[in-house]
Amino acid sequence: MEQKKILIITYYWPPAGGPGVQRWLKFAKYLPDFGWKPVIYTPENPNYPLLDESLMKDIPGNIEIVRTKIWEPYQLAEKLNKSNKKFKAGQFDVGKNQSWKSRLSIWVRGNFFIPDARVFWVKPSIRFLEKYLKENKIDVVVTSGPPHSLHLIGLGLKNKLPGLKWIADFRDPWTEISYYKHLKLTKGSDKKHRQLESTVFKNADITLATSYTDAENFRKAGANAVCITNGFDESDAGEKAGRKDEAVSLKSHPEAFTLSYIGVLEQLRNPENLWKVLDEMVKENEEFAAQFKLKFAGRIDDKILSSIENSGLRDHILNLGYLSHGKAIEEMQNSDMLLITNFPNESSKGIIPGKIFEYLVSGKQILSFGPDQADVAKILEETNAGKHFSYNDTESVKKFILEKFELWKNGDLSEKTQHIEQFSRKNLTKQLSNIL
Repeated sequence: MEQKKILIITYYWPPAGGPGVQRWLKFAKYLPDFGWKPVIYTPENPNYPLLDESLMKDIPGNIEIVRTKIWEPYQLAEKLNKSNKKFKAGQFDVGKNQSWKSRLSIWVRGNFFIPDARVFWVKPSIRFLEKYLKENKIDVVVTSGPPHSLHLIGLGLKNKLPGLKWIADFRDPWTEISYYKHLKLTKGSDKKHRQLESTVFKNADITLATSYTDAENFRKAGANAVCITNGFDESDAGEKAGRKDEAVSLKSHPEAFTLSYIGVLEQLRNPENLWKVLDEMVKENEEFAAQFKLKFAGRIDDKILSSIENSGLRDHILNLGYLSHGKAIEEMQNSDMLLITNFPNESSKGIIPGKIFEYLVSGKQILSFGPDQADVAKILEETNAGKHFSYNDTESVKKFILEKFELWKNGDLSEKTQHIEQFSRKNLTKQLSNIL
């Protein structure tokens, strides 16, 4: 039987690094197993915030990749203020860390580039893809955002080709994302963002969400929304991915009790209460101080790192910098506990950071921070993989860490994770194929 074709419109594609690239890279990897042939449409000259050549190995050998040029204003923004390079990854300075240049840059970003600075790719892509779709048989088109400007490509194609089957995949929310309220929007700009979002929701045949709460919120806003979470790839996770209800010994480094954060950490997700707790613990507990290590593997905001280095934790930090995806997974395995953080406000309770699924398959205990009743808390409880705290918790956080430290000292830091196979990339692709 001839495979059906799915056109995936995505800004992030290898050699792009970070979490944004992996969702549709992994779907593209496994879709042929379920009767679908992926075609990728992506920029020819993107300005990626992170690069990871190791992800190239996951690109199917015979996949068709269509590229066109894009113009992005980030070089101009970086000339105005060097810290604007964070914009490419959806980050910026907040609060007391904002200079007047930062405030001006954020105002320009929010009000002149709607929905984002990749908007200049929209009209050329609609023109190019309208012709491409008329000349090639494509059964379904997918747009993946952020950047949410890619959904405007899908919207434009849908307007020109009403019979087109279009799926809008929201890896993160649009107007409900935590940093949206920090964009210094005028009333007119806010209205335009919300009108565009609503139009996408109402015109896409299906809107995909990566969390249960986001899917519910999208449905309330008029979308035909379905949740397919992110997940872990068995081939990345190795033999551990197939384990079910298996006790895992976590005492991998007897000389140091290691708490690790793997990935990008920006100011809006900075767990200041955790640094305070750890600072107290190394000052109060000599045994803990002698054996504790705080490891970072990824890109940590320089102001966060500077603050930690100026505390009692400075001699306990191991900062490895950005690592390839494969190396990052190795560092998860070489840890005793893993840290994950989310935005603190209630509107972000539906965000499920993609790294949690690779954390799960590592078998390590997870220390999570974010809003109450978060989807992450639901996953941790269901899989018995750790505990979720609010940004106001201190004593309960200290108690949890000390409990795990005592188990580690005795060589008994073991847990039974369960029900994680539902989050394998292949099983998630099967869910997607059923929707298709």
